Amino acid sequence: MRRRAALAAVALLALSGCTDDAEEPGSEPQASVLVPCPDQPDTPARGAELMPALSLDCPAGGTLDLGRAPGVPTLVNLWATWCAPCRAELPVLQQFAEDAGDRVRVLGVISKDGRPQAESFADDLGIGFPSAFDGEGELMAELGLNLLPFTYFLDADGGLVHTELGEVGSAEELRGLVAEHLGVQL
Repeated sequence: MRRRAALAAVALLALSGCTDDAEEPGSEPQASVLVPCPDQPDTPARGAELMPALSLDCPAGGTLDLGRAPGVPTLVNLWATWCAPCRAELPVLQQFAEDAGDRVRVLGVISKDGRPQAESFADDLGIGFPSAFDGEGELMAELGLNLLPFTYFLDADGGLVHTELGEVGSAEELRGLVAEHLGVQL
């Protein structure tokens, strides 16, 4: 009797730890905590220097097409969960995005990372700006990067006007960089 009870307990424990991560047929995919990427004008990016013309899906919906003009001055920040400085910088970018409203757009690119990890990371930090997903790091490869964070400053036409290497320490510092390189006073 004791042996049967022990076997039943082991079987119950084994079964309780099993989960099926596959979606049930006809079930809705889990909603993203990330924000959808905004629509972009159907205008090719132009400028003396441009970002690589890559198109990246956004987990919450939409697409970030770096080959098209954003229509408004834009910061494109490459981040990842494995990037320690990103943990400090992302809340600064979030604060800046809230302060800037629709005068300057902030977009993230989740780079060389997993979607579940990035979603959890963004949720933990309260990130509310759109982010595209580049799990294989195609954009980093095109830009010749092997570390993060990097923030690219694009004018409304999509021209690359400044690259900020490393962590931006405060929203005030970011406002100064935006004023200097994009001509937008906040």
